[in-house]
Amino acid sequence: MDPTSAPALPFPASRSSTREAWIAALSLCLVFVAAPVRAGPGEDFAREAGATQVGRLAPAARMTTIDGTTIDLAALRGHKAVYLKFWATWCSPCRAQMPHFEHAQQGAGDDLAVVAINLGFDDTPEQVRAFRDEFGLTMPVVRDEDGRLAGLFGVRVTPQHVVIDRDGVIRYVGHLADARLDAALADARRVRAGASQEVKAAPAASATDAIVLRVGDPAPSQRVRSLGGDEVALADPQRSRRSVVAFFSPWCEGYFEKTRPGSSARCRALREQLLELGGDARLRWVGVASGLWASEQDLREWRDREHVAVPLVLDRDGALFRRFGVQRVPLAVVLGADGRVERRIDFEHADLHDALRVEGAR
Repeated sequence: MDPTSAPALPFPASRSSTREAWIAALSLCLVFVAAPVRAGPGEDFAREAGATQVGRLAPAARMTTIDGTTIDLAALRGHKAVYLKFWATWCSPCRAQMPHFEHAQQGAGDDLAVVAINLGFDDTPEQVRAFRDEFGLTMPVVRDEDGRLAGLFGVRVTPQHVVIDRDGVIRYVGHLADARLDAALADARRVRAGASQEVKAAPAASATDAIVLRVGDPAPSQRVRSLGGDEVALADPQRSRRSVVAFFSPWCEGYFEKTRPGSSARCRALREQLLELGGDARLRWVGVASGLWASEQDLREWRDREHVAVPLVLDRDGALFRRFGVQRVPLAVVLGADGRVERRIDFEHADLHDALRVEGAR
């Protein structure tokens, strides 16, 4: 799935009265702007995330804004509702929805905290700051540097809205800036006097999620399910061959072509090198696709269209991306025959040919 459901819309950097006119006009149009062909799948991804999130107590997450301020969600329970918006600077529907988002911030009052959470996926701190200035955003902005927040809130799409009521319970997860989101925000701000509804516990962060693998560290030993249904080990169970674990997104080559041409070129290089080198039996090959804006069907279609033959895994919850500290695609991690991380290949300073040259020199 290509992560676009609306064209990028410019927004004046000026904070003048023109800004309010843009907000009013674009807010009325958002439901139409966000509705082309791919809006349905975007909502599908958000609905899938919501199935495991809505009705749960929100994680007691602490986050730091790009200005150094700490936000403690646990401290807001019982005092304020919370509106979290997960987004990326390269995401077209995110750009289209920013006027609505700023409008929510302007009307937040004392009973609603609005927080913009950039995924940190192919976004630098400088790009995040520039985006904030371009759109004149006044709410706190957080950059999810290690993917921890996205993991806690089950992010599958951009933008993804998470609405938390005053009692700290997640009440809504969505993708579009529409009447359902507005209704969820209004409902979350209500005081639920005497409410005695059973609430599921907040999801706990995995202890291993906080440990990013570095060169020399052993790779995870668990097997992961490939598209074909087979259980695949990241490192060689026989400890006889090195392994190349290639992290990518099935949409990155096409979608990034205009907004991130460098990333698009690197994604193309990975695809071409997997086709060229993936059959070399001196190394084991595993492709790991991000679950952001991608389903198993999307990955299967990409595999068949591009004729990629290496085993492919969909990292639906982002656990492998977080474990290996992948914040930009593509990235290849070379594991030694002993299962330890040997090197990281970013396709900017090295590529998969380098991994084979090292193997040939052994």
